[in-house]
Amino acid sequence: MSPASTEPRPLLDALRAGTPLPAFPEADVAQARKLADDVGSASASAVEALPEPLAGAVLEAAVLAGQVALPEALSASPVKPLAKAAKKALYRLRSRGVTPPEAPKEAPPAPAPETLPTLVTVVSSAGQYGLLLTRVVRGGVELLQVVASDEQGVLELTRTEQSRGDIRRILKHGLKNGFGMEVSREEGARLLAEAVALNLRTRTPFPPDLEAALRHHGVQPQEPEPLPAPEPDDVRRALEGDQLHATPEIAEWVPPDAEVRGLMEQVQALASSPLALSGPQRKEQVRQRVLDAARAFFTPEVRQRYARRLWRMAAFFDATARALQADIARGEARRLFHGLDEPFSLFAEALFAKVLVLAAAGAQAQAEQGAPAPEAPPAAPTGERRSPGGLILP
Repeated sequence: MSPASTEPRPLLDALRAGTPLPAFPEADVAQARKLADDVGSASASAVEALPEPLAGAVLEAAVLAGQVALPEALSASPVKPLAKAAKKALYRLRSRGVTPPEAPKEAPPAPAPETLPTLVTVVSSAGQYGLLLTRVVRGGVELLQVVASDEQGVLELTRTEQSRGDIRRILKHGLKNGFGMEVSREEGARLLAEAVALNLRTRTPFPPDLEAALRHHGVQPQEPEPLPAPEPDDVRRALEGDQLHATPEIAEWVPPDAEVRGLMEQVQALASSPLALSGPQRKEQVRQRVLDAARAFFTPEVRQRYARRLWRMAAFFDATARALQADIARGEARRLFHGLDEPFSLFAEALFAKVLVLAAAGAQAQAEQGAPAPEAPPAAPTGERRSPGGLILP
């Protein structure tokens, strides 16, 4: 074979004419002939597998046919001589006015759906909490304000349309003033689903608009998951649980009115007892009354209720950079939920002990004002409260 016969054009002519090419393996010649005859469907990998002269002949067929795809693909080939030949082929095609088609422009990514904060308030002494969910509607935002109870479920619901700016101001005000914490939309929906399940379980009537709100937010009633099992270090936390009552949020927690009255009656009966008790003996008797009242109150059902309150408060303590309080609250919550009695929860005991502290403080204040002391501390207010930003607080 003459040197000229290894040039792309003569070699292509030989392939098309069926001329024998003994310098190359028969299988490669047959493959090159096939690719040259249908160069529009030839793949870059198939051409790269050919001996260099035969690959050049197939590239020549692409140039003569005005096919840009194959030279374009081979211009980035790791086979350097072939990549160089492909670039020359592209130059020849461009000189003839044949240019590679423009790659289709990728559609711009769809904008992410707008998300606004979801806020859940702290739990009150009566187990009530507020929940604020948002939903974009007709260029504005629907604000769903829910007041729920961990004993009855959803108690109140208000739906209003607000501007985005107003929504952000309301939520920012709630976070800044410690009314609650921001949670994900999914977490807010879960809390609403669990509250609605409690409505059904306790047969508490749905407030107006609740069913429509559930549809709009895609919420179905859902029973809460059990709390995790206790950890070995939770025993130590149980001996620190009284510290939680020093936080501004849990400092407001007191037992229900009936339990407060019962404890005060027992302590007053002890004070009027004819028994001659020393100061330390009387103090020990009072502590025993407190402990008995706490043990009687914290039935398995009440234990689980307070465990969930503490679990939620632990998340709030985390959100407000109070890791120690969060740690204690979770340890107490796990032990209460799973019924561990010994050592008895100092959190539970302190819940009743502070009733006497509040009563003593109230009596002293009344004495200083010259008025008769009340028999029991005033109950925490239970009416609706609103923050200056319009946030309904439990």
